Amino acid sequence: MRTRQIVENVYQVGGAAISDVRDGAVYLLDFDELVLIDSGAGLGFEKTIRNIETIGFDPFRISTVILTHCHMDHIGGATLFRQHCGSRIVMHALDADIIERGDQHMTAAWCFGIYLQPFRIDVKLRGNQGRLVFGEHAVNWIHIPGHTPGSIALYLGEGGRRILFAQDMSAPLLEDFKCDPIAWRESMDKLLTLEADILCDSHAGVFRPKHRVKAYIERSIIEHGFQS
Repeated sequence: MRTRQIVENVYQVGGAAISDVRDGAVYLLDFDELVLIDSGAGLGFEKTIRNIETIGFDPFRISTVILTHCHMDHIGGATLFRQHCGSRIVMHALDADIIERGDQHMTAAWCFGIYLQPFRIDVKLRGNQGRLVFGEHAVNWIHIPGHTPGSIALYLGEGGRRILFAQDMSAPLLEDFKCDPIAWRESMDKLLTLEADILCDSHAGVFRPKHRVKAYIERSIIEHGFQS
């Protein structure tokens, strides 16, 4: 699999098949500045940088890394983008606390054989929803707890289409990681009400059009033992 363009200004630049097997998907948004959604586990950082350069972008323009949740395959590269590109790191406050205290268990760092060095989060999102503005563009976020306490989904309205980034939707809800199945089920309802045209997931890939997005969310609900 190669780096790919999702729509005109959205690209996948990292993931298990294109940067490192331990990486969740990394998406790049080409706004007035460059924005990343998630950062991979860190071991695929150099390959992700090369992927960004291959499609014609300067990694030093990456102003912001938005982290969807606190698991290592999504957060491990964040400090590398800060160190090398000067990027700020954004995530929900409830998961920011887990990272800043260096919780090796709740970040699942041990599952990936990686030691998490605690790091600060520059912008901590609070509440249930909001938007991040980048020049003439905006990224909307909603709090979708369940997989982790501070999981968020992100969505754009670009070219008349709603593009949803909802990572780890099909991941197991393990009691050992303090997952909350009831909260997760309610979060899935939030995602369904968005009626997204395109869904970008971290491990399952990209779904389109709207009926396939809906079907994937509903299938995830059923696979977790709930009624759709």
